Amino acid sequence: MFLLILIAVVALIAGLLVFAGTRPDNFHVERSASIKAPPEKIFALIDDLHSWPLWSPYEKLDPAMRKTYSGAAAGKGAAFSWEGNAKAGAGRVEIAGSVPPSKVSINLDMIKPFLGHNKVEFSLTRKDSATDVTWAMGGQYAYIAKVMGLFMNMDKMVGGEFEEGLASLKKVAEQ
Repeated sequence: MFLLILIAVVALIAGLLVFAGTRPDNFHVERSASIKAPPEKIFALIDDLHSWPLWSPYEKLDPAMRKTYSGAAAGKGAAFSWEGNAKAGAGRVEIAGSVPPSKVSINLDMIKPFLGHNKVEFSLTRKDSATDVTWAMGGQYAYIAKVMGLFMNMDKMVGGEFEEGLASLKKVAEQ
């Protein structure tokens, strides 16, 4: 009886692992918000990494997070590395492209809790007296992320963080 249960458990785990391997290799998460502020004001808050503590939800994950800024003061080449608790992890962001006041492209390299190399983009479009801001991230799933995706919804998890960040950005920019 024990052997049958063991075989069934192994078969179930093997089936889940095989199924995870069939999941998409790439992901894309995107959220947008309308902010009643000119794009120049919002752009400055995104393009200067020193301003991120004012609005980024990731800054709240570990108040004692160790950060090191490098490169340009703002815009292309500006970067920071961080190391924090289990929630914040460790990694590095670098602004790869900056087109005032409409777009900021970022390379995000995660080290902990999982290795990952993603592209992040903020797009700003003026709409009458407001600015539509879109925060998007895309990249390739590592196999372990595909397995985790069977039990967690990355779009909801990361998308929720983007929504929180855009709400904070809105609050700061509209002041």
